[in-house]
Amino acid sequence: MNNWSHPPGQETSRRRSQRVLLNVPITVSSDAPQGAFSEDTQTLVVNAHGALITLAAKVSPGQSLQIKVRSAPETQACRVVYLGPSVDGRTQLGIEFTKPAPNFWHITFPSGDWTTALSDDVVEAKKK
Repeated sequence: MNNWSHPPGQETSRRRSQRVLLNVPITVSSDAPQGAFSEDTQTLVVNAHGALITLAAKVSPGQSLQIKVRSAPETQACRVVYLGPSVDGRTQLGIEFTKPAPNFWHITFPSGDWTTALSDDVVEAKKK
């Protein structure tokens, strides 16, 4: 079980937007006095408010970062809101945009009522 598990139904009430599994090549940078860096990485999951990424650079919760999609010119300010597990020297972290940027990823997100779960009718039909 991971740190992102929630009781059924609770997660959808917390989410402001749908999460999409999407690998987007990005550059993450910081000019923080405790350690300026620039690192190429990619997203694991994106949503209209931020992303889940992996990073080798050491960061702290609340730290300000800049992200840039490598194939686009714009950058977006964000902050670290989640520090997850580290694997092979890379830490999973959740980042949240400091200002709304629903078009930053250049994708259309599923509507709020979209689900991957099978409807009850389909489940019942498969049982027969």
